Amino acid sequence: MSIRLACVFTVVVVALSACSAPGEQQKDAQPAAGPIKLALVDAQSGQLSSLGAWELKGAKLAVEEWNKAGGVNGRQVQLDVFDDQGDPTVGTNLARKIASEGYVAMIGTAESAVTIAMAPILQQSQIPNITSGQSTGLVGVKSPFLFLNGPTSTTYDETLAKHIVDTKGIKSIAMITNNGSYGKGEHDAFLKALQSRSVTPVADQVVTTDQKDFSAALTTIRSKNPQLIFLGAEEVESGLIVKQARDLGITVPFAGAAPQGTPVFLSTAGAANVEGTIVSSPYLSNDINDASKKFAAAYKAAYNEDAELHGAKAYDGTQIVLTALKNSGVSSGKALADAIRATKYQGLLGNFAFDDTGVGIFATSIGVITGGKLQAV
Repeated sequence: MSIRLACVFTVVVVALSACSAPGEQQKDAQPAAGPIKLALVDAQSGQLSSLGAWELKGAKLAVEEWNKAGGVNGRQVQLDVFDDQGDPTVGTNLARKIASEGYVAMIGTAESAVTIAMAPILQQSQIPNITSGQSTGLVGVKSPFLFLNGPTSTTYDETLAKHIVDTKGIKSIAMITNNGSYGKGEHDAFLKALQSRSVTPVADQVVTTDQKDFSAALTTIRSKNPQLIFLGAEEVESGLIVKQARDLGITVPFAGAAPQGTPVFLSTAGAANVEGTIVSSPYLSNDINDASKKFAAAYKAAYNEDAELHGAKAYDGTQIVLTALKNSGVSSGKALADAIRATKYQGLLGNFAFDDTGVGIFATSIGVITGGKLQAV
């Protein structure tokens, strides 16, 4: 693996080319020589680096599959990785760099706040971007070049509320979320889902994204004696919240979305502490169907670790971009964005069909952590 300056390293390097016949190249088509350049932007360092690592592995697996099969319309694909450090300012600088260096599309980020910060630059430069973020703020950007490779918080949390309130009959619910883009999106989506059922949280605590001590917020929650606690924070912070809650004698189950289904959440909190956690996810396990089993086997063979949701999301997102490139004759700009929007893809997370907001998946399922594993209900 070669190392570049400015936190960039190439994970797939190729030099094959295929030339179009005269007159075949359309407006927005890429030069018909050399590799097709994709950028992957994620946190490769810092507290959110686990997200970046999973995303890179899923995207890289998809690219390598296409390259081994001959590439896209005879051209190989080059995937370059940029470290945004989980910082929106770094992300905006990387967006400018990507725009100036001939990348046709961007995979990432997995951090909603960074993606939102990058979106105006990518839109101005007409670079399609497929993100693993789930904040409803991504839809609020209203960029025709921004796509989501999974559901929004609205879908995650409506499904969760339906299970908790409608099916289980639990109405005494406390909330603890952070004030970042992800946490705010989760807070607002879950609160709206509760309010539509005439349920008011018994406690609604908001913490900062860099907070480490949650004793004050958890003591307030404990005093309200809820039946369940909703989590709206990323993997590490959620794990710390659960661990500290158990230390304070809080025994009720937790519930949440994508972060609560990850091994980082489980290892941070401790397996015993997360027992019974309810999770809303479009990818509950690697054993759901033949496609997930095949993906998990390839992932295990490549990286010697088990696949999970974020790797699956990035794999689906990259497959969609590559399929759109093939179908559009390796176009770029608006033509490529239109091709992505027109792509119907049966993925690991479900059947993708993008609407005008850039969302392509509108369903999740419910699982419960039992014996250290997330299992479908």
